[in-house]
Amino acid sequence: MPTTVNRRTLDLAGLEVPVVELTGAQDGPLLTVIAGVHGCEYVPMAAVRRWTRDLEHREFSGRIRAVPILNVTAFRARSPFVVPEDGKNLNRCFPGNPDGTLADRLAYAAFTELITGSDAVIDAHCGDMVEALEPFALYEAGSAEVTARDMAMAYGLGYVIRQERGPDRAVAGTSSGAAAEAGIPAITAEVGGCGLVEAWAVDTHERGLNAVLTQLGMTTGGEITGTETTVLSRFIWPRCQRAGFWDAAVTAGEKVSEGQVLGTVSSLDGSELYETITAPSDGVIIFLTTSPAVADDGLLLGLGAV
Repeated sequence: MPTTVNRRTLDLAGLEVPVVELTGAQDGPLLTVIAGVHGCEYVPMAAVRRWTRDLEHREFSGRIRAVPILNVTAFRARSPFVVPEDGKNLNRCFPGNPDGTLADRLAYAAFTELITGSDAVIDAHCGDMVEALEPFALYEAGSAEVTARDMAMAYGLGYVIRQERGPDRAVAGTSSGAAAEAGIPAITAEVGGCGLVEAWAVDTHERGLNAVLTQLGMTTGGEITGTETTVLSRFIWPRCQRAGFWDAAVTAGEKVSEGQVLGTVSSLDGSELYETITAPSDGVIIFLTTSPAVADDGLLLGLGAV
């Protein structure tokens, strides 16, 4: 029996979201892949679109459910980070709220109709419009973390971050975090950034998706690369105290030492230094805000602690 393909739109919180469903010749796991949780993260969208077309001509077992663009209103509005209707970051709203604003309702619908019932979940991301990024995969501590860690390692990126539960975690309300809370192995995989659709980044995402298929036993031939991967123990997100002009002194992927100057925030006319940002730990710059414009309590970078 050849691969069967069903391309359709799914009504999620009143939005028409594109979904590609592929069924292999033999029984196996259900892998759900989501891209476009953020509307201007174009690399994973391009990768998932191409990957699903390629899968139509390949043999695999089980089922694949792929969403190339979840946050369709943000995509159409070219709105980085947030859902334009309510200004909320969709990837801080999972598992969602059916009685909330659009971001809450979309997160709830995606969690209940896409994530729930899956055997594994990949949420594919990249740096947004004003974010440079070093490729990495993140998984959550919890009951499903052994399989999630294997998925993260199989993706073949240079860094893997294990995020602990609790109040000190860098980010909450994510799709992969909500999946982990439900006992579903899930990863967030990030490659690319700055609103650019670069071939190497699209290729890297596609190779990672194929490698996870192999790791889950759904197909053969998806090479699990021999990339040397560094496992990071913490994810630290330094923020500024007040709005101003951010002048970064580091680049994405750069290794830094505790106390090293990472950048400064100053007045718009350059006459007053508001604060100097230093590294709270040894580590590597995983992502970096590339825009000088930062708001009060603005996110500056992500530091992976070694």
